[in-house]
Amino acid sequence: MLPRFVKATCFCFMETEKLHKALLEADAVVIGAGAGLSTSAGFTYNGERFQKYFSDFIEKYGFTDMYTAGFHQFPSEEEHWAYWSRHIYFNRYVPAPKPVYDNLLKLVQDKDYFVITTNVDHQFQKAGFDKQRLFYTQGDYGLFQCSKPCHQKTYDNEEVIIKMVAEQENMRIPSELIPHCPVCGGPMKVNLRSDDTFVEDEGWHKAAQRYLDFVNGHQHGKVLYWDLGIGSNTPTIIKLPFMQMTYKNPEATYATINLGEAFTVEQIKDRSIVIDGDIGEVLEKLLTENC
Repeated sequence: MLPRFVKATCFCFMETEKLHKALLEADAVVIGAGAGLSTSAGFTYNGERFQKYFSDFIEKYGFTDMYTAGFHQFPSEEEHWAYWSRHIYFNRYVPAPKPVYDNLLKLVQDKDYFVITTNVDHQFQKAGFDKQRLFYTQGDYGLFQCSKPCHQKTYDNEEVIIKMVAEQENMRIPSELIPHCPVCGGPMKVNLRSDDTFVEDEGWHKAAQRYLDFVNGHQHGKVLYWDLGIGSNTPTIIKLPFMQMTYKNPEATYATINLGEAFTVEQIKDRSIVIDGDIGEVLEKLLTENC
């Protein structure tokens, strides 16, 4: 299937009505979630929220957002973890500012669903989604791994991250809080897929298999492939496979909600629901209005 892209023109009632109907009729719902979903939930990486939590780093380094700041080569491990502990804490361990994930669960909790996401902020589980129906493809802010890595295992970091945030001074954590690999003694890092050192641990592989089993078990019938906030940076992970699976199943529907970047392809245009709008607003509309 050669992609010929078709973009949405507006957030319109007709498309929301079609999505409501597709949800009601679906035998199964496969949710694909990207950064736009968390942004809609209030986890913005720039602007007022960035200024609120990182004003000292902004003043010293001129950072413009949390994402690009994460690539900075800090002069010491103490300063590196002062930045990253705050980054993790405010994007993983604090409650979502808006109930977007909670509202999404209300819409699908009685359906046969599965979630695949490139988000690493753990918000699906915090909202109450079934852990056995989640596949975090790109890692988890809440996990450490060996930076080499010398072994394929991850470690929960909540306790030490909270200590790092509480005990840091002058943009530095106490040296004794710097995490070291329990096997080789080398430096630890966050379990994020940024290069070929990313650890796919036992839990990752089990989740990947559950996702594969789910989509293979729903190749026919009324399946809704629901793309929430997935842009064009990494379309091969979720967006294009969703479109391809829709193309192969004549009863399937592809739906996407994305503010400023909602599109489908010509080949499945007649079975696509394309909404250019804020995800949170659309979910509230689906919950509160009888379309």
